[in-house]
Amino acid sequence: MAMPSGIGIIDTMIGFPAEDFKQYDFIREQLKDGSKDFDFPVEYMFKHVPKSLYGAADPIAVTLHEMDRFGVEVGVIGVGNEVSRQALNAHPDRFVGQGFVDPNRGMDGIRDMVREHEALGVGSFSAFNAGYNPQVGIADPLMYPIYAKCVELAAPIFVCAGVPGPRFPMWPQEVRLIDQVMYDFPELVLVTRHGCEPWEDLAVKLMLKWPNLHYSTTAFAPKHYPQAIIDYANTRGADKIIYGGYFPMGLSLERIMADMPKLPLKEDVWPKFLRENARKVLNLR
Repeated sequence: MAMPSGIGIIDTMIGFPAEDFKQYDFIREQLKDGSKDFDFPVEYMFKHVPKSLYGAADPIAVTLHEMDRFGVEVGVIGVGNEVSRQALNAHPDRFVGQGFVDPNRGMDGIRDMVREHEALGVGSFSAFNAGYNPQVGIADPLMYPIYAKCVELAAPIFVCAGVPGPRFPMWPQEVRLIDQVMYDFPELVLVTRHGCEPWEDLAVKLMLKWPNLHYSTTAFAPKHYPQAIIDYANTRGADKIIYGGYFPMGLSLERIMADMPKLPLKEDVWPKFLRENARKVLNLR
């Protein structure tokens, strides 16, 4: 069925065009090939990175303009920089804060989770296991205090899963690792990011198995969503698949939303995919 209008989309991964590309330096530290010289370390995967928007005088206004153009009502943003914190203060109706966790920081990282939850209203956290330095697997014991704190705070965690875009080892993000985490933390709400490829069929099996496991479509234009995920959304997974973009990191909202109407979702799935599933997982009103 055709994509309906007026849903009030919740984008579970959006950001602001930075002054430059230094925000990716933490990735470049691990790279060993020529990709470390790219402005955007996974630029080889994306044809139309919206670089022209970087360096804007008012990055918050840029993102709000794009959200308004394409019907995005609320965006989930990281809270790790001053621009994001300004956006949360100035536009609490449009942005929801998300903290970033690093298991290599030990208890200092756990304390930061609590501080962000209490001071900034952070209601969810994100993990990039292949991007940690040193790398840490999804089911590594170093992650377990983070998962426990998420349960305690009733905060979902969004975890990158599948082969990472940056050219470093993929083992920390193998989808099979999620099975052990969900077994050990049945109360944890975990949302995968960035595709789960090439294990998307396994991701579907695990979502069938674990009630609190979900999938978000971040970093993919709709024409490239895995078929297994589309089929699952249209059947037993209607409540499990959550929209997430990738603006302005690798995709423009224009590119995403130009593809979106061609996505073959059932009529009753659209509002769940674009809004309701995210609202429930993030405990939004």
